[in-house]
Amino acid sequence: MLIGYARVSTTEQDLGLQIAALTKAGCEKVFTDQGVSGALIHKPGLKAALDYARAGDTLVVWRLDRLSRNFFDLQEKVLGLAERELGFMSIKESIDTTTPYGRLFFHLMGALAEFERDATRERTIAGMIEARKKGAHMGRPSTIDASVWAAIKELLEGGATIPTVATVRGVKRQSIYYRLAQEIPEETYRQFRDELAAGADREETIERMGLFRPALAYLENPRSRRDIPKAKAA
Repeated sequence: MLIGYARVSTTEQDLGLQIAALTKAGCEKVFTDQGVSGALIHKPGLKAALDYARAGDTLVVWRLDRLSRNFFDLQEKVLGLAERELGFMSIKESIDTTTPYGRLFFHLMGALAEFERDATRERTIAGMIEARKKGAHMGRPSTIDASVWAAIKELLEGGATIPTVATVRGVKRQSIYYRLAQEIPEETYRQFRDELAAGADREETIERMGLFRPALAYLENPRSRRDIPKAKAA
């Protein structure tokens, strides 16, 4: 079954064009969000569509940005659909993950986006290193000294949440995120990912490389990965 989803950002915009296109594409059911920005996490119409969908169904949008405004979030959503055995179609871009070609095209887009993101990050890091060599100061110093950070790490390893630790130790959450982002160097994290991709055992690799698990969990979260440059510059 094809399930349509249409969204406009303001109450003044008309959903008619999208609904007509979705109906023409064969959608038997169409869910909508009107006056809902793409930047918002909670979209009632989208949630209703996903709650309604069953394995074998396909979620259809008029255009990719109706589902998400950045590719990495879009990729996450589509992979989430695949885990539920749901397909995804975008009419304007002619993407259909229920076909081999559609799946290949979508994954190629993801690979190119990941490549560009890594390349941009490497250029940024290289620029920061070069600036430091010339004596430039990068960002403000962390408000957490070594002894406090050691105590925080112990709490995090014990399972305490970051909000709880921030309250207990009287520090800002952003300062903890800042230190977590620095705990595992970019090169070490890339090596860890490469070894896993080559088939290495995850737990054995973590132990062998001596990785701080809470920091690793932070780095592996797609949202926090996007925030890392911002945190380092804070």
